[in-house]
Amino acid sequence: MNRTEIIARRILGWKLNRWDRWYDFEKDTFIPVSDFEPEHNLDHAMVIVERLEKLGFTYKTNGVSEVCFNDVCETGETLTEAITNAAFSIADNSSVPDEWL
Repeated sequence: MNRTEIIARRILGWKLNRWDRWYDFEKDTFIPVSDFEPEHNLDHAMVIVERLEKLGFTYKTNGVSEVCFNDVCETGETLTEAITNAAFSIADNSSVPDEWL
């Protein structure tokens, strides 16, 4: 699984409906995998921010290259990369065995 998949599954709660699209149960909508690029699209990254805020995280930025969600801070070359990096850190890929995915 790549970083975007981990964020989509563990933070946004999306399910992979087919190999090429996600299903968002809350909005009852399909999202093509190729249409969700939070590392490159600020609107997509802000979907992650909104979801984490709903989950109780506080979002802060320090310029355009550092983002913090509570005490989890990450950097990136752009704001979108920093958001994605911080969200990935929260998703904590290492705590789930590969055979569960």
